[in-house]
Amino acid sequence: MKLPRSSGILLHPTSLPGRYGIGDLGESAYRFVDFLVECGQRWWQIMPLGPTGYGDSPYQSFSAFAGNPMLLSLEWMVSDGLLPADALDDAPAFSQDRVDYGEVQRWKMALLGDVFAHFAERASDAEKGQFWHFIDTNRGWLNDFALFMALKEHFNASWNEWPEDIRRRDTNALQHWYQQLEPEVGRHRLLQFLFWRQWQELKRYANERQVGIIGDIPIFVAYDSADVWAFPDLFHLDEQGNPTVVAGVPPDYFSATGQRWGNPLYRWDRLAERGFDWWVGRLATAFASVDVVRLDHFRAFEAYWEIPASEPTAENGRWVKAQGADLFRAVRHHLGERPIIAENLGVITKEVEALRKEFEFPGMRVLQFAFDEDPKNIHLPHNYRVNTVVYTGTHDNDTTLGWWNTQSEAAQYEVLRYLGRHHLPPLRIVPQLVRQAMRSIAAVSIFPMQDILNLGSDARMNTPGAAGGNWAWRFQHQQLTGHLSRWLYEMTKLYGRLPTQKVDPTS
Repeated sequence: MKLPRSSGILLHPTSLPGRYGIGDLGESAYRFVDFLVECGQRWWQIMPLGPTGYGDSPYQSFSAFAGNPMLLSLEWMVSDGLLPADALDDAPAFSQDRVDYGEVQRWKMALLGDVFAHFAERASDAEKGQFWHFIDTNRGWLNDFALFMALKEHFNASWNEWPEDIRRRDTNALQHWYQQLEPEVGRHRLLQFLFWRQWQELKRYANERQVGIIGDIPIFVAYDSADVWAFPDLFHLDEQGNPTVVAGVPPDYFSATGQRWGNPLYRWDRLAERGFDWWVGRLATAFASVDVVRLDHFRAFEAYWEIPASEPTAENGRWVKAQGADLFRAVRHHLGERPIIAENLGVITKEVEALRKEFEFPGMRVLQFAFDEDPKNIHLPHNYRVNTVVYTGTHDNDTTLGWWNTQSEAAQYEVLRYLGRHHLPPLRIVPQLVRQAMRSIAAVSIFPMQDILNLGSDARMNTPGAAGGNWAWRFQHQQLTGHLSRWLYEMTKLYGRLPTQKVDPTS
C-alpha cells in the first residue's frame, strides 16, 4: 500500500516533557500532537511501545504484544480516581533532561502497586465492563503476559531460572500460580487495559487532527519474554529451554566480529504449519494501535544470520532462508492490504529487494549514509524512487548535527557540493538537509525530533553496542517555538507535503 506525499517526526513517548521522570501519555503527548498539526506534519513515528527489560531498549521487550506501564499518565490516573489524590505530592525531583529508568521504575511501579484495589473499589460498572471486554478480546496474549510478569516479580529471575514445572508450563503448575499470584496477575492485566485506554484516546486525538502514528516492530523478540516462554515450540530451543542458535549480523565494514544480538531464532517450519497465526496476531495487535508499521531488520524476513549460541561473536554463522513471502501472504489474507514500511538498511541483496517490491512496501533511505563520492549511492536523493521513506537519521544514528561535527573536511565538502554551497555555518547544515529530504521525490520524509531542534550529540537516542546511557534523551516544551513551527510548516507546504485528507490507512 502506497503512502501519500507527506512528512513527520520521529519521537518516542519516553522523550516527551513531564514532571515524573519519563515522558508519558498525558498532557505533553497531546501538546506534541498539537505541535505536529501546527507544523503541517502528517506522521508521528514512534519506537516499539512494549515493556522494556535489561538495557531499557524498546527493541528488547518482555512482550511483543503488551504496552509499557511506564508510559501511563499518573496525573490522569489520579483524576480518574485510580490513585489517591495526594499520590504525586511527594514525587522525587526527577531530571527533566534524561530518563533515569531505574529510579523512575522503582517509584512508578510502587505507586501502581495498589491500582487494582482502587479500580475494584471505585471503577464504574461501565469501566469494569470495558476491562473484562479487554481481557476477553486479548486473552490470546494477555493472560500469559500477566502471569509471566507476576512470576518474574515473584522469582526475581529470568523464566529459564524458574522451577522446572512452571518453566515448562505444566498444566497443574499454571493453575497453581494463577491462583497463588491472582492479585498480581490482575494488576498486570489492569495496567495493560489502562495503557490501551490511554493510548487509544491519544491516537484518536491525533487521527482526528490528520496525524497518523507510525509504529515499529522488531523482527526478533527477547529471550526473556512472555512470547518465548508461552510459545517455546516456535523458537530454536533445547530441552532445557535455552537457545541453540541466536540472531545477529555478520562481520562488515563497521564491525570485524559482526553483531551477536542473542535473540532466539524462529522455527519457520512451525510458524508455517500454524499458518503464521502468531505473526498474524502480532501484526493485528499492532495495527489496532498504530496506523502504519515499520518492520525493523526487514532483510531477515528473506534470510537471517544464524549464530550457534555457544559462539561469543557473530563471526561463525550462516545465512538461512526465511519464509517472509508466505508470511506476508498470510497477513494479507487475514488482515487485508496494510501499510508497512520495510527497514532495508545495510547490505541488502536483490532477493530482499524482490521481497519488498512484491508486496510494495516502501523502503528507507538515510541522508547521513548518502555522501561518499559515489553518484550511484542509493541514499542520494537523485537516486530515490517515489515509494520511499527518507530520514535525515534514525534512532541508531548520531543526531545530524553531531554527525556533521565528526565528519572530515573532505566528507563535509561532499555534502556542501551536493547542496550547491561553498560554505555553511554548522547550525545551518541540518536545516538544509531537512530541506533536501523534503523536496525529494520520496513519498514520506521523517525527521528525528533532535534534528528538528538542531541538537548535537548530547541528544543522541541510541549508540548501538554501548552498554548504557541509551534511550534517555528528553526535550522541553519551551524548545517548541513559534519560529520553529512556522519554519517547518512553510517548508512542508512549499514541497507539497501538507495533509490533504483525514488519516484512514485502510482506504
